[in-house]
Amino acid sequence: MAEVLTGARIFDGARFLDGHALVIEAGEIAAILPEAEAPAKGRRAVPGILAPAFLDLQVNGGGGLMLDGTTDLDGLRRICAAHRALGTAGVLPTLITDTPKATAHVIALGIAAAEAQVPGFLGLHLEGPHLDPRRKGAHDPALIRPMTDEDLARLCDAARRLPALMVTLAPEAASPQQIAALAGAGAVVSLGHSDCSHDEAQAAFAAGARCATHLFNAMSQIGNRAPGLAGAVLAGKPSAGLIADGIHVHPAVMRLALGARPEGIFLVTDCMAFAGTDLTEMELGGRKVLRRDGRLTLADGTLAGADLTLPQAIAVLVRQVGIAPERALRMASAIPAALLGLQDRYGTLAPGRPADLVLLDEDFALRGHRLSP
Repeated sequence: MAEVLTGARIFDGARFLDGHALVIEAGEIAAILPEAEAPAKGRRAVPGILAPAFLDLQVNGGGGLMLDGTTDLDGLRRICAAHRALGTAGVLPTLITDTPKATAHVIALGIAAAEAQVPGFLGLHLEGPHLDPRRKGAHDPALIRPMTDEDLARLCDAARRLPALMVTLAPEAASPQQIAALAGAGAVVSLGHSDCSHDEAQAAFAAGARCATHLFNAMSQIGNRAPGLAGAVLAGKPSAGLIADGIHVHPAVMRLALGARPEGIFLVTDCMAFAGTDLTEMELGGRKVLRRDGRLTLADGTLAGADLTLPQAIAVLVRQVGIAPERALRMASAIPAALLGLQDRYGTLAPGRPADLVLLDEDFALRGHRLSP
């Protein structure tokens, strides 16, 4: 029997539909139609907002675990499951700067996860080690290094074998030729943790990079005569992840950035092992990360990821930044889906699509979700 969801504002990925019902049959959306025309059997009232389930392209961990060189397949399942419980249909588990051995291990693990069809696993995000130590953030500077031919071969092979691979690098640590090779192999090359100039950033984008990692954080900033990486993103067309917790980027700066770039900016959580738990401390490369008052920091106060969920980020955009709910919801679903070429699978509620959706209240807090296996 069909399941008929009524009483909610339905965001179909482009607009809100009021007074409509969403009909689900065999795990797929069968119809979205006026409530008066919906079947009487199987009706269930779900007040709030029904919207496409989320995608998160930068998650360092979850469920009490970090992705690292010791993670096994069960651990990766736990990380993905922790985010699915938060309404996120798919994630790119993210390895931050580590050793070549750890990187090779995580790539092999990602390939195994794809073969095992781990629910919620979209691919991998390798954030480093090919960064600029001047913009290291919480990354271990002892492990940051330029990209070698061996690194490039490993990454290109991974890009061909994984469902999706995002690689965050700094133009200072990888040549335009290496960036072009990665992009040619199918990787999403994202610039981040970089002190590069505007011209160096433009050269990297021209070579094939098409994204920036956590906009404004750990990158050269906008100056009146030196636009930096942040300026190259806002003046151009690259996509960019944004940590919208109101801590990593001030709401006023988010407002300016989103005004400059009507499309292309998407939400990420940059979350750590804390996601989905009540943990207050964890270890990161032998250093303690503290969870206090909505912040994650090293002992010296350096931000170390974010204590954030995508519903919370949407609420910040709408309530503090003044972004339309439609756009904020797209930034957590359709826009990241398009970056990975998954727009035919995620980001839209329409007949024939899998019934991957979330139920939010009027303050955008998660009240329920339904996700495909």
